[in-house]
Amino acid sequence: MPDASNPSPVAPSPGSRLWTAGASGGLAVLILLALAVYDPEHAPPLLAGALLVAISTWMVARQRPVPGQPEAAPVADNRPDTRAEGQATLLEEVFETVTDPMMVVRGGEPDDMAGRRILLANRAARDLLRIPREGAILVSALRDPGLLEAVDEALFGGVSRETDFDSGGVQARHWRAVTRPLPGSEAQTLALVMLRDETDVRRMELMRVDFLANASHELRTPLASLSGFIETLKGHAREDSVARDRFLDIMAAQAERMTRLVADLLSLSRIELNEHVPPSGHLDLSRATADVVDALSVLTRDYGVQIVVDAPDEAVRIKGERDEIVQVIQNLIDNAIKYSPRDGRIEVEIRSGLTPAAAAAARMPGAARLPLLTPDRDDGLTYAAVTVRDHGPGLSREHLPRLTERFYRVEGQKSGGDRPGTGLGLAIVKHIVNRHRGGLLVESLPGEGAAFTAFFPLSKRRAVTEPLTV
Repeated sequence: MPDASNPSPVAPSPGSRLWTAGASGGLAVLILLALAVYDPEHAPPLLAGALLVAISTWMVARQRPVPGQPEAAPVADNRPDTRAEGQATLLEEVFETVTDPMMVVRGGEPDDMAGRRILLANRAARDLLRIPREGAILVSALRDPGLLEAVDEALFGGVSRETDFDSGGVQARHWRAVTRPLPGSEAQTLALVMLRDETDVRRMELMRVDFLANASHELRTPLASLSGFIETLKGHAREDSVARDRFLDIMAAQAERMTRLVADLLSLSRIELNEHVPPSGHLDLSRATADVVDALSVLTRDYGVQIVVDAPDEAVRIKGERDEIVQVIQNLIDNAIKYSPRDGRIEVEIRSGLTPAAAAAARMPGAARLPLLTPDRDDGLTYAAVTVRDHGPGLSREHLPRLTERFYRVEGQKSGGDRPGTGLGLAIVKHIVNRHRGGLLVESLPGEGAAFTAFFPLSKRRAVTEPLTV
């Protein structure tokens, strides 16, 4: 029941408003006329005021609606609110240009996982997850169970969380996901999902830990050897010139080994740090291979090894960082030199315009074959491959899976030269090839030698101003 003591206000009708205005105007005219009669000194301004009020009242009376006809509706202002539209456009542009992936997720039914839909995604999220701007199923874009659970808690529990997860693939990346509930409606629940790439931070930490662990482990033996020889030279071998010269030669070799080890560890750590960042340069694979062969000519002459290169006449342009590609070729050829017999032969073959299957095809019939690295997915790219084959002792099948492990060495196998490796060469090769979105394959037959094939995506058509590193 309505409260009679406090009735709800009722808007006056247009007629009542007009009557009120006319009555008020007439009363004001009478008051002004009376004042003019009783105050002749101020009569002119009072009469002028009375006339102004009378005219205003008459103009209002002319706008009175005709009886029996509905009052004309007020004319709507259809002009666009440019300020609101500008703010909405600005917010959309900000959402699109944020470098961190962001998505708005719609909940659906709590027990229907397929009902979780991405209502809106910015450009960074679309590029990362390869999804449309809206309408994608959440579980098809994000598969980490912990992240999906955090999204559900935001949708149906109103809980905000931060979750860490690693993306799959050979170029693994570490992400921190922030999930927040959003105000929705009774018909739908909404949540905001923001992803922040923390790969660099995680890799820096792992690089520090790995470097300290590897350096402390691998440098222990040469340091102990140096300390022992120093003590010997300070003792009874001080006056023995023959022993002194022999010990100094050994110490120099150990110091050189430590230098190479530290250099390889730093190189590997740097490559792992940037492994998730695609290269941006371009180079000629044939020219880079020729430069490596020329640089190793002194070493091959000392070892009595011949290198034969089979490359196309035209340039083989690949996308990559020249220094790193040169390091891959040099490590493969250097490894082949060390395990080739004197007067042996090393064959380097370059092929271009290959599918992933053709790039990884066997080059040694009858040999054990194992892919050490395979590209994440086939995006219709064509590849160029470089294969380095030696005719040394070869490797047994059981050793192939571990060749790219750090410091892994095959027991009982000795290199053909006097330059023992650090055990990091193939690990460096694998990480460089992985950064270049390529592949790595090994084939080996005991007594017949081994062949390593690294393949890289060919460059697409380049702009005229884009430099080519030769």
